[in-house]
Amino acid sequence: MAKRGNRVQVILECTEHKGSGMPGTSRYITTKNRKNTPDRIELKKYNPVLRKYTLHKEIK
Repeated sequence: MAKRGNRVQVILECTEHKGSGMPGTSRYITTKNRKNTPDRIELKKYNPVLRKYTLHKEIK
């Protein structure tokens, strides 16, 4: 039986893209350590549709 680790995959979604009215979404998949960072992650990532770096938040 596989053991359950502390590292989980999370999806980051752009916060500025929804309000811009442009079609599509900017999402990234990354991993985080559940024990070290129990809160939701917020990172600045590149949004290719808006062509700039924007804040991406972890979604459930």
